[in-house]
Amino acid sequence: MKKLVLAEKPSVGRELARVLNCYRRETGYIEGEHYIVTWALGHLVELAQPAAYSERYKRWSLRDLPMLPPVLQQEVIEQSKDQFSVVKSLFGRADIESVVIATDAGREGELVARWIMKLADYQGPAHRLWISSQTEGAIKEGFANLKDASLYDNLYKAAESRAAADWYVGMNVTRALTCHYDAKLSAGRVQTPTLALMTRREDEIEAFSGQFYWTLKADFTQFTASYYPSEDSIRITEEASAKEKESSLVGKTGRVVSLETVEKREQPPLAYDLTELQRDANNLLDFSAKQTLDVLQALYEQHKIVTYPRTDSRYITTDIVATLPQRLRSLQDTPFSPLCARFVKDGFRVDEERFVQDLQVTDHHAIIPTEQRVDLSRLSAQEKALWELIALRFLEVLSPDYEYQTTTLIAEVEECRFKTRLTIPVEQGWRSVATLIGKRSAQGSLGDEDEASPSLLRVKEGDAVTINSVKLRKLATAAPSRYTEATLLSAMEHAGRFVEDAKLKKRLTNGLGTPATRADMIEKLIQNHYIERVGKELVPTPKGRELVRLAPEELRSPELTGRWEERLGNIAEGKEDGDRFIQDIKQNASALVAQVIGSSDVFSPHFPDSKKCPYCKTPMMKVVDEIGQSHFLCQKLSCSYEEMEVKKRVPKPQAEKPTEPKKKVVVKVAPVETDGVKKRVVLKKKPPVQAFSLPDEDASPSYIWETVIEVVRPSKLAYRTERNERSSDTRGGWKPPVQSQHLVDQTPLGGGSFADFLKANEERKRRDREKRRT
Repeated sequence: MKKLVLAEKPSVGRELARVLNCYRRETGYIEGEHYIVTWALGHLVELAQPAAYSERYKRWSLRDLPMLPPVLQQEVIEQSKDQFSVVKSLFGRADIESVVIATDAGREGELVARWIMKLADYQGPAHRLWISSQTEGAIKEGFANLKDASLYDNLYKAAESRAAADWYVGMNVTRALTCHYDAKLSAGRVQTPTLALMTRREDEIEAFSGQFYWTLKADFTQFTASYYPSEDSIRITEEASAKEKESSLVGKTGRVVSLETVEKREQPPLAYDLTELQRDANNLLDFSAKQTLDVLQALYEQHKIVTYPRTDSRYITTDIVATLPQRLRSLQDTPFSPLCARFVKDGFRVDEERFVQDLQVTDHHAIIPTEQRVDLSRLSAQEKALWELIALRFLEVLSPDYEYQTTTLIAEVEECRFKTRLTIPVEQGWRSVATLIGKRSAQGSLGDEDEASPSLLRVKEGDAVTINSVKLRKLATAAPSRYTEATLLSAMEHAGRFVEDAKLKKRLTNGLGTPATRADMIEKLIQNHYIERVGKELVPTPKGRELVRLAPEELRSPELTGRWEERLGNIAEGKEDGDRFIQDIKQNASALVAQVIGSSDVFSPHFPDSKKCPYCKTPMMKVVDEIGQSHFLCQKLSCSYEEMEVKKRVPKPQAEKPTEPKKKVVVKVAPVETDGVKKRVVLKKKPPVQAFSLPDEDASPSYIWETVIEVVRPSKLAYRTERNERSSDTRGGWKPPVQSQHLVDQTPLGGGSFADFLKANEERKRRDREKRRT
């Protein structure tokens, strides 16, 4: 008898098969003596579309909302049905004694496996593989300690409840918005509040009116110091006061009223979770959140040199501490080798109060290196850059505190207070790790406010000081910054700070979405043209801003997803019933649909670079695709016209060369001699000489670029007009058919039967034959 191992991806499946000594490759699985390893392709099963519940749901109509099937069904994804058939057949083999669920160890990974098992109607015993890295040692240890799958039933219920809730709310509100406003709009409990964060920031930028302020810095020869009009601010708000200080303070004498030196320590940062790594990769490497996740997945699955990426924890558990020396040895062939060797020999910091926290780790611990030896030559440039961030942070965590001295001086001149600060490192500690690879740490320093020079240390409290010169600067308050992916990830993670209710703030500890879904959510907003990348900034489009304005207020706030995540967490822990949660979600979906339908607002985005649709006369949205071509999209769903500007190279018209005038031949009659003798004249023609010349260098045709419009998607209105014209011609009795000027009649977007296309093709061939005869 054999065990069937179900992995989430083929790459993971192949690695599991190698470790489990499975070498006979078949279509969709690999078989060995004791195990058969197969895999999903990410997801093989999804929730059924609305049309699966009723024929009337095939058409989008407000009359049919809300759609609330009592129980949601699953269906096989069309693109991966062949692999599902393979997996299902393996479930039914007589020699399979049990199934090992080896999908990603988390809520969504559990859902992938359970839905496949459900649709394959598998009823036999099942076990769970729960590992945090793909190394051979971790896999063998995981299979030696398989858990009963029933222990994760609540996790599956939470995942299924999440999927159902997103279906009920997302499907209903999306259809309500789209039908009510005649525009292709979508909404969701994570997408909409995330978009609302950016549109709110854009509103703040537009409403911002900057103010001028002044700063004054005095030169005291041995040091410079800034004037503080208040205890903690260097801003002078009135120009007259700033000018008066500039003119009156030069040459004035005061004294040092305070000089204090303090020893300070800065603890190393915590290890990376996915969100923190995506943030630093965006700031330091210009990686998008999705790009970071993709590269990180390769480091985890293919190279096996980092632990599980989709984690929300920055801590490790006690059992990982014993593996730290081996993880350090795995870095011996890298630039970090000297430090790692010293750590292994002399010991390293194990911060049990901050870093080793069993209670802070749920599904997976922080992202750290594995015990697999690192070969940098096998990594791409992007993989190496991201791995360096992870290894650097890992070694910083194991290093001592950064120690420094801060000396703060306060001087008073004419009742004006001046302040300066000098920071001197005493022990670099964890800040020395980055110097091994010639980089700077991603963690900003707390002591980066240095102003004074070391000569400040020669000054004593009570010394007299004189202002030699002052420097006055006029500055303006800065407008709020647009979100980058780094700052947006932070805002999503800490969405509670955008909520005023104190109780709801506590519920939003998990933020908007999960670390694994935030990158995909940002990409989805870009693909739907709700936001666009402008350099490193994420800028909401007019369509995105209009969607937020029209969406129900409850859906715009992070509070909704905060309440959901809290209840989903309770379901995963067995503290709440999933059925009760779904009933509340259905009521919520009905209320949101009613709110949309009852609105009297109109969808009217303002596009700055738009032009009118030739069919419905509404403004079209300009979108630039990945190769730089401009598309114009009509936003009315009842029209949906799309055109594209294409630059084509066409020959430049050549000027006609002047033709040489033809030579005129004049025949003259020669006088005839009168001697009576006739003369015979013979004319001999020379063979014509063929003139030839070398081609002119300038004779080669030159080209010009011409912008033409190509229709990407025809307007639905054009088809309807043509259809109405055809139907009106036949009213009032039979009329002889009129030959169409088109080769093939326009087909609606829904398509036609294959017989229709064959008939049109034969008709075209017949007309071509008749033309050739004539």
